[in-house]
Amino acid sequence: MIDLDQQATTPLAPEALEAMLPYLREHHANPHSAHAAGRRARAAIEAARAEVAGLCGADPESLIFTSGATEANNLALKGLFGRVREGRLLTFATEHSCVLEAARALARAGVPLTVLPVLPDAMPDLAAYRDALEAGDVALVSAMRVNNEVGSIWPIADMAQAAHAAGALFHCDAAQAFGKIGCRVEEDLGGADLVSLSAHKAYGPKGVGALIARPGLELSPLLDGGGQERFRSGTQSPALAAGFGAAARRARATMAEDAAHAARLMALALGVLSGAGVRFHVNGPRPGSPDRIGTNLSLTFPGVSATRLIAGLRQVMIASGSACSSGAGRSSHVLPALGLSRDEVAATIRVGWGRYTRTDEIEAGFAAIAKSVLRVQNALS
Repeated sequence: MIDLDQQATTPLAPEALEAMLPYLREHHANPHSAHAAGRRARAAIEAARAEVAGLCGADPESLIFTSGATEANNLALKGLFGRVREGRLLTFATEHSCVLEAARALARAGVPLTVLPVLPDAMPDLAAYRDALEAGDVALVSAMRVNNEVGSIWPIADMAQAAHAAGALFHCDAAQAFGKIGCRVEEDLGGADLVSLSAHKAYGPKGVGALIARPGLELSPLLDGGGQERFRSGTQSPALAAGFGAAARRARATMAEDAAHAARLMALALGVLSGAGVRFHVNGPRPGSPDRIGTNLSLTFPGVSATRLIAGLRQVMIASGSACSSGAGRSSHVLPALGLSRDEVAATIRVGWGRYTRTDEIEAGFAAIAKSVLRVQNALS
């Protein structure tokens, strides 16, 4: 199978697997046990914490391990509003479903909620954002660094600084950005107060993520228990943490190289489609622009059912949108927010690649996509 669905998840880096194996094979101790084996397990978690936090330029003590970005996002929003009793939550129509669903849950509990529109190129409507902040009642802004469906890179540093100037806190869902582009809390994210991360989007294991919380910021826990991770209770997994840390260490060393490789693959993919004579439209920012990550294409093929296209490509992995939404039987909420019609949404696929994708896989995968699309489009002509 040719994996062109790497926005959904990335392959596990060999370094991450090697880091995990000792804690899966023999070092099974609870990291909160006082004996030597427990202390060894605890040391592995703290070493991983330093690696992940280091890639974000954050103090290791500010990083809370979670089960993934969904938990981190819920802890950021619900945890903050569990402490802050006044003020509005401000977010955007193209945020990940876990942010939007957490926001709606807070709204049902009485938190004022504003969901702002985005522009047709999937960038934020900054005029609407400024107007919303000027109302003066915003307690928290939540915005993505990189959109998981259309790959837009938002000016988070400027947005966070604007929120702070208006007296609001700022949360950034950096799950799709971490390990691929800069996510340093101060330099890249404008001093964001809360930052959510995911390991499996950055060649680490599934089942672990993190929330970076500004020192001194108090959150209400989602779970009651031993408080092993300050605001997050539950026995930590040294294996998952070690894999996350190793993935972060590898990303630190090869991020620029990975980005250059991704850009070459995007140009090749578009060249294959154009050379085949396929009619298509790219959703989101212009390919190759600084506003678009190099690992993603959202493609609309007029007249072609994305569902049938995906089912017919037996040897190529692609998706019709977010894996979370698709798995729940829901269509994309991002594409309609960009102004796409129902028919256009139904004709759109999401394609993603990464560090380990080869040029011959892009050539073969996109040739197969082009062949299937042309069969339909030529029949419609």
